[in-house]
Amino acid sequence: MNKNEAWKRKIAYQIYPRSFNDANGDGIGDLKGITEKLDYLKELGIDYVWICPVYASPMDDGGYDISDYYSINPMFGTMEDMDELLAEAKKRNIKIIMDLVLNHCSDEHIWFQKALADPNCEEAEYFYFRNSENGAPNNWRSMFGGSAWEHVGNGRYYMHLFSKKQPDLNWENPKLCEKLYEMIRWWLDKGLGGFRIDAITHLKKEPTLSSLEPDGDDGMVACFGPTRNYPGIGDFLTELREQTFDRYDCITVAEAAGVPYEQLGEYIGENGYFSTLFDFSYSELYAYGHAWHTCKKAWEWPITWLRDKMFASQIETEKIGFGAVYFENHDYPRASEKFIPTEYQSDISQKMLGTLFFFLRGIPFIYQGEELGMTNTVFESIDDVDDISTKNHYGLALADGLTPEEAIKAVNRYSRDNGRIPFPWTSGANGGFSDVTPWMKPHPEFARFNAEDEAKDENSVLSYYKEMVKLRKSDEYVEALSVGSISPIMLDCDDVIAYTRTDGSKRVAVVCSFSPVDITVNTEIVGKKLLLANYKDATLPENGALALAPFEAIVFEI
Repeated sequence: MNKNEAWKRKIAYQIYPRSFNDANGDGIGDLKGITEKLDYLKELGIDYVWICPVYASPMDDGGYDISDYYSINPMFGTMEDMDELLAEAKKRNIKIIMDLVLNHCSDEHIWFQKALADPNCEEAEYFYFRNSENGAPNNWRSMFGGSAWEHVGNGRYYMHLFSKKQPDLNWENPKLCEKLYEMIRWWLDKGLGGFRIDAITHLKKEPTLSSLEPDGDDGMVACFGPTRNYPGIGDFLTELREQTFDRYDCITVAEAAGVPYEQLGEYIGENGYFSTLFDFSYSELYAYGHAWHTCKKAWEWPITWLRDKMFASQIETEKIGFGAVYFENHDYPRASEKFIPTEYQSDISQKMLGTLFFFLRGIPFIYQGEELGMTNTVFESIDDVDDISTKNHYGLALADGLTPEEAIKAVNRYSRDNGRIPFPWTSGANGGFSDVTPWMKPHPEFARFNAEDEAKDENSVLSYYKEMVKLRKSDEYVEALSVGSISPIMLDCDDVIAYTRTDGSKRVAVVCSFSPVDITVNTEIVGKKLLLANYKDATLPENGALALAPFEAIVFEI
């Protein structure tokens, strides 16, 4: 695993391949489409590209249900296309990161098919099969709703913490583990720059698999307690690292939900399991209530909630390691929908949100379209949606008595398909994504934000992101804005999130207003040099005060 500090000064970009660029004209993004756009990524200043799953898969859960770890899904191309992508990326000093899904595979994987056919075969021990004559073996509820157990006949059940087409892999079985290690080494030998590792905190299960006190009217209990970051998981993760990542110059980014701050050192400390991880504590602002339609609108939460969660994450992470920071990914609606009221969503507020996350301590991950200022799309009916989780929440809304029109409103606000629609490259047909009708409807406003037009506009969100990348990587400020320490400031103003980044020789302030009106913040900070702002007429603090326009972002040297 990469033990040097160089990766901490890099910029990462996430691609949802099905929606990035269609090179072969079938309406679906593909590997050749990514290769075609490597120069776009290079110009943006990207060093690492994380590509969501392109393995063979029936696509029940967007490719996170893998049927063959050694094959490419034909919808994305061939292994030769992957080799070409790796080679072309290398020419541009870009490293490719792939998703690594180790908690589960597809029910169409040959291992599972053999296990179904013969309960006594070796592969049957690769999964959690249990026999029960009285229904599901326990009352655990899956992440996607309903029982975490699926009946396959004759009283035989298998566990699936996610979709029923994603049977959980049994990491207690050494033969399974070695097969997974072989697969990981095979990919790293091909030249991958590393992995983003999916749902990794769920590998260890409570050994008795006992039922627990129900937490809902369905008589079931959320599976988090007995399956997320359960004691003993460290043994699995240590062996995983030693058998694979430690042998290569690679970066590993863990999707590690549920890790308490006191255990961060085990995950990303000096001898941690991974290089870095995503912290979800400040990103899931709306995730309250049993279904989306019962949640508050995201912006009804006070901005101090976001501020306090964000700074707690930053401060605790700095004590032991280096994080991965983000506001958007393939599992979320667009950030503006979460943090900015609809009537105030604009290029100005988009630039402010970008500024806030981009200069936090940690390697920044830009999600495709974020650099264009993309907002949520409009789903007219559930037929416009592909995501399994969204369909489940829509069903919950209907079950609670909402009309289809009412239920689709929650889908439009919270669905992760908002971030999975086709990337708008031009203002032409289908946003330049494809010459034919895309697999999912493009954003209705792609003529307003698209890569071609924004590249020509020095005031666009894309041009602003390029300036942010340039500043973060500049020789003068790279140390302060990458590995430098972080300190919250201006905490007495509830409409502002502000912090400083310091490396000893340089001290930089980042100030972001969430107020829709002009405000003045009292501060003893004296500005030395304006580095970046989302308003052309931005000013530095004067006479103990800083005047901020609505949703203003300002970065300056102190």
